[in-house]
Amino acid sequence: MQKVRVPISSFQFGEISDSLVTRTDTPIYSASASRVENFVVMSEGSLKKRHGLKHIYDYSLTYASATPNKSFLASFVFDDNEQYIVSIEHAKLRFFRLLDDGSISLVDTVTADTSSAALPFNQIYINQYTYAQYGDVMFICHPLFAPRVITRTSLTNFDVSTFSFDTRADSKVIYQPYYNFQSQGVTLDPSKVSGTGATLVTSSSYWVAGHVGTTIRYGESEILITAVGSATSATGNIVDELKHRLSVLNPFRTIDTTSTVEVTHLEHGFAGGEAITIEEASAVGGINASNLNGVRAVGDIIDKNTYTFTAAANSNVAEDGGGNVKIVTHAPTLDWSEQAFSAVRGYPASVCFHENRLVFGGTLSQPDAIWMSKIGDFFNFDVGDAEATDSIQMTAATGQVNEIRYMISNRDLQVFTASGELYVPTYLNQAITPTNAQIRKQTPYGSQFVQPASIDGATVFVQHDGHTVREYLYTDGEDAYTASPVSTLSSHLINDPQSMSVVHSGFELPDSYAFFVSGNGEGTLFSSNRAEKRASWTRVTTAGNFAGTIAIHNRLFANVYDAYNKLQLCEFTGDVGMDLYIYKPISTNVVDVSSLYNHNEVVDLIATDGTTQSYLGTFTVDSDEEIDLTAYAGLGLTHAYVGKSFTAKIITNPIDVNAGNGPVTGSVRGIGNVIIDLKDARSFKVNNRTFTNDTNFTGKKEIRILGHSRDPKVTIEQNDPLPLQVNGLIAELII
Repeated sequence: MQKVRVPISSFQFGEISDSLVTRTDTPIYSASASRVENFVVMSEGSLKKRHGLKHIYDYSLTYASATPNKSFLASFVFDDNEQYIVSIEHAKLRFFRLLDDGSISLVDTVTADTSSAALPFNQIYINQYTYAQYGDVMFICHPLFAPRVITRTSLTNFDVSTFSFDTRADSKVIYQPYYNFQSQGVTLDPSKVSGTGATLVTSSSYWVAGHVGTTIRYGESEILITAVGSATSATGNIVDELKHRLSVLNPFRTIDTTSTVEVTHLEHGFAGGEAITIEEASAVGGINASNLNGVRAVGDIIDKNTYTFTAAANSNVAEDGGGNVKIVTHAPTLDWSEQAFSAVRGYPASVCFHENRLVFGGTLSQPDAIWMSKIGDFFNFDVGDAEATDSIQMTAATGQVNEIRYMISNRDLQVFTASGELYVPTYLNQAITPTNAQIRKQTPYGSQFVQPASIDGATVFVQHDGHTVREYLYTDGEDAYTASPVSTLSSHLINDPQSMSVVHSGFELPDSYAFFVSGNGEGTLFSSNRAEKRASWTRVTTAGNFAGTIAIHNRLFANVYDAYNKLQLCEFTGDVGMDLYIYKPISTNVVDVSSLYNHNEVVDLIATDGTTQSYLGTFTVDSDEEIDLTAYAGLGLTHAYVGKSFTAKIITNPIDVNAGNGPVTGSVRGIGNVIIDLKDARSFKVNNRTFTNDTNFTGKKEIRILGHSRDPKVTIEQNDPLPLQVNGLIAELII
């Protein structure tokens, strides 16, 4: 018989998959465990019991399989003193303000009863919302409805409206994006150049009933569709005179000593003798602008791209010119387009801010397109003349359609699609402009409907398969982005995540943590240290199920379905090791818990005299929805924490060692003594043996276990709402 001491000096890699049970040769094996539940991996590699969940708000919503009654959480942060949680529910918004004393208060509620047009939110697609906030304004997007704008009007009031684009001063131009949705070669033939009730005939099927209310751009003019008669005929009101800016610069050519001017006008569609109006032409061939501009008659039709007209004066030279010319006409044309965002074409799926522009990404009809507003003007998407500050429109022409789901403003504009990861580069610290903007594809993994977030210098996202988490990171050496997996060691913990949030310097640590809510209602906590090549995962469970999460700076919040499937808003906070806990005064030896707990519920209670806390055990709520503490009269207790304790558990990997002939994996072996390095430990179990201290214990605890197994493990467990930190352990292996 041989006795060997096997150290586990840290748990810096958290919980690892059972598939790695034979990798006893790796440093990871000796710095991880087969189960880590409700612990946080500390910077130095120790495990500290997680914070409890403080109850904040009862939504009065009950889970049902047919109608889950979900809530999507978003953050609204104006500054350090004005921070809010926005709960987006089925046809309802709730706004919670985070107060300076740490408390949270519901300050405003908007429902469909009062603002039905502004609240399209539907629980069916509630996890697919994207949002971006700047100052007092938040934008919320989904491809099935027009973007919504949430505006904070005071500390406690919010308005909700439908996004609307800026218009020109005369209201005759809407500064919105347009796109040529028609098939190649399809022309639009308006019946007149101005007024209402214009007939709009297309050369092939195009119109559908949903086009009513949308805007068509004919050249540089806009037509509001008022009726659809057939697939090839619609009726519209012409907002301004119909005009084209000729695509050819200097399209005029004069003939010496004549008044005939030849015009290059691509696909003009004119007939001889047709009246047109010329605008903004400049002098050419000695003919002044005033003798070119105005109403003119089309002369000879040379070909489909060329015709002539007669000027009001003769030229004195054969010359090309005319400048940037406009033609007022209602001739059939290929130069027409349709507003990009509508009920017919869909609405943006994603939104963010980047380089002082509002950025929209992906619609049902243009899933791989990106639109960027003018700089500093978030409601103006006019492409103008492609000046540096003008709006930008671009498409990810990467060989396949990339359905944009999320965009993140980071070093570059990072774009996450259903089929891969892209980015819009920024060159040499130059701003993105219409002339240098482009989309580059980098990696091929695709993104789940979970908002990516930055952590430890990288952007973390959930792969499309729902079982892998990757970090999107630019590397100078490769001059490209990579998307390395960070969940490989703990892939069993990634179970179709529904939401993710990153808490910075949370849990009283300088590190950042990502909290994932999985489709099965479990939580997963992730932290990384790239310098140490460490990625650690732990599981987080509660008495009910997690239903969503949001972080604001160093505060982490979660929606939780309790044991009765009622939806509750909670915060991970404090050293109170209970979930759904409430803090109540003790009045005449009685604690009123009616705000959350019902008759016959079993709860845990921690009481305080204002200085120290004492765990008094479990209690059953009486018929008055109170807890009687008469038995503790005279202790000077003033307040009580009442909630549900949760289990914190560590199960080591099978204790193994290299015995000279190789590892003893699979061989029968035993564990004798175990020395556990503890901090602030009160009550806990080791392999089902209970250890209790009157005060928090810090130091090394030697425990005799004995027992033989082919996979001997050490299990450390705590069920009471008391503190516990495990720094490491040494197991005496008997072989």
